Order: sequence, then C-alpha cells, then structure tokens
Amino acid sequence: MDPRVITERPVVRVTVGAPREHLQDNLAGEEPLEIRIDGRSFAVTMRTPGADFDLGAGFLVSEGVITHADELVDVRYCDDLGAVGAARDNIVDLTLRNDVAPPDESVARAFFTTSSCGLCGKASIDAVRTRSAFEVRDDPLRVTPDWLATLPGRLQDAQDVFEQTGGLHGAALFDGPTGELLVVREDVGRHNAVDKVIGWALQERRLPLRGVILLVSGRASFELVQKALMASIPMLCAVSAPSSLAADLAEESGITLVGFLRDPSLVVYTGEERLLPY
Repeated sequence: MDPRVITERPVVRVTVGAPREHLQDNLAGEEPLEIRIDGRSFAVTMRTPGADFDLGAGFLVSEGVITHADELVDVRYCDDLGAVGAARDNIVDLTLRNDVAPPDESVARAFFTTSSCGLCGKASIDAVRTRSAFEVRDDPLRVTPDWLATLPGRLQDAQDVFEQTGGLHGAALFDGPTGELLVVREDVGRHNAVDKVIGWALQERRLPLRGVILLVSGRASFELVQKALMASIPMLCAVSAPSSLAADLAEESGITLVGFLRDPSLVVYTGEERLLPY
C-alpha cells in the first residue's frame, strides 16, 4: 500500500477521570491531485492517494467529457513537476482521442475542490445538470430488499483503509443479477470515491453500467446522483440520508434512490418499482 494512504501521528487520548494516554494514531492521507487534459490544467481536487488514474477517468465521465473507454487514449502521471514542491504523483494527465472535444472552459473547474465539497464553485445550476449520454429509466434491474440490506456490511468488510483509520468514505459497485461485488474504492471525499469506481468501470469497458447498484458509505448528494446518471447506474444506495435536490434529480432521471440502508431496513425515495416483493 502507498505509504501516503495511511500516515501515523502522535496523539493524546483524554478520558475524563483517567490519566492521559500518549499514543500513535493512523490518519487517512489527503493530498491535492491536479487533473490535466492534454497537458492543460482542468481541476485540482483534494483526495486520498491511490487509484488516481481511476479518479481522473471517472472525473471526465462525471463531467460529460467522455463516455467510452476508447475516447481516452492515455492516462499517466506528469513528468513536469510544475509548481515548486509539487509531487509528480500528484499530477495526472489524461490524453483524449483527437476527435473528442475538450471540456468547455466555461464549466471547467478553474478552482480547487475540497474533499467535502466536489461541486463548490460551479458557475450555475445549469452547468451542474450535465446531460448524460445514457438512459436509465428503462433499466430492467430488480432486487429484493433483504439482499439489498446486506450490502453495507459487504462494503464495510472490504474497506481496508477505513478499518485502520475510521476516516474514509467508501463506494462500491454491485452487479444486480449476480450479486457480485465488482469494485470498492475509498477516499476522504465521497465524490472522489464515486469517481474512482466509475473510472475503473470505464477502463474495464463496462460503461454503461446497466443492472448495477452504486453504494456509498455516507449521504447521497445531488452530485452523486448526477455521477450515477452519467455512468448509467440505475440504483444509488446510501447508508445515510439523501438531499432534496438528489431526490428530485433521481426522480426526474429514473434512478432508484435508497437512503438509510442499514440492515434490516431501508428507505426508498424514488423508483420503488425496482424492489421486488419478499
């Protein structure tokens, strides 16, 4: 594992009525990643190092720049260190196929996004409502509630870094028909974790992700519903609550949105028809 993913730090544990304890604690790593497209800077996001190529590729899918693996010619770490002190492994350059239009600079993120807020600074809500190349409303995915309720436990079991730090979001893709856990990614930013699993799917030539469930360890925001739509994911499940705008977009686009997914219960906000009877 990349030593930047988990760092050790001396801490003092204070318990009322007991002596103070001087301990070593594991913290989840957080570093900036600059995403370049054909050598030009497009965005800087704060992320946990690891699966950076997946993150860059998934970011382009989420932004509507690409929809198929063959539109992405190459992904590499940048040899040009740029600003003084910038690490090579904190700059990813993605090369698009010649006929793929670069992102419109009017919606490019010429600012930095934090691990807690992926969309902060977007010019307008119209820029946020990226048009998807896929349609999810007709996706035939059907699952039973009892099986769905088992997924958070499977995600938690697969979160190795969270187990050691307690400080990371997780995102996972499950195949609906087979129940297979396809991929898990972790990050300090929930939006980064989702971009990482979508980027993995792109590079594995699995887009559109029909019949697939996206599970996130935190809440379901508007941005996460948008990312699911851009990757043609018909069901988004979260262990916490969705926002009102997330529910509105899910209903508008035909995505099944599930919140408070905690065995043995769940709350369905949109798309109940995809849940089979017991």
